[in-house]
Amino acid sequence: MDRMIVTWFGAGLMKPAPGTWGSAVAVACGVLIHWIGSFPLLALATLAVTALGFWSVARYTRGMEDPDRSEIVIDEVAGQWLALCFPSYGFWHAGLESTNFPWPGYVAAFLFFRLFDIWKPWLVGRADREGGTMGVMLDDLWAGLFAGLATMVCAGIWHGLVM
Repeated sequence: MDRMIVTWFGAGLMKPAPGTWGSAVAVACGVLIHWIGSFPLLALATLAVTALGFWSVARYTRGMEDPDRSEIVIDEVAGQWLALCFPSYGFWHAGLESTNFPWPGYVAAFLFFRLFDIWKPWLVGRADREGGTMGVMLDDLWAGLFAGLATMVCAGIWHGLVM
């Protein structure tokens, strides 16, 4: 059961680049969650998957020398959904129907999340170096936060200056 959760139902077993596959599957699931219940449901799901991630990663990696294994992608799901919460909130706040999640929002959140997750600047890298369950989960949550903020900055620039 733990393996199914940490690999996000097998997404983390896809090759090459399981983290990217996990993030892509997370975007698809996150957009579906937004369609069903808009920002409030996505925010609740993000909190739930984050808690589930801390719990399941700790159980799955107990006794492992290197707990940051490539097949573990529930951390990408939590971070990616956090990044998606930013445009989701914007669309919800603007009064768009939940079935309307324009593609620039989720594409930007995906690209920025992968950038910060791979690059690991500042707090992302610091959390990654912490190791253990905290390091596995926190670096992706920081990457998700930065990706969400970058997505909103780009949206603000686009809508404020270009449009």
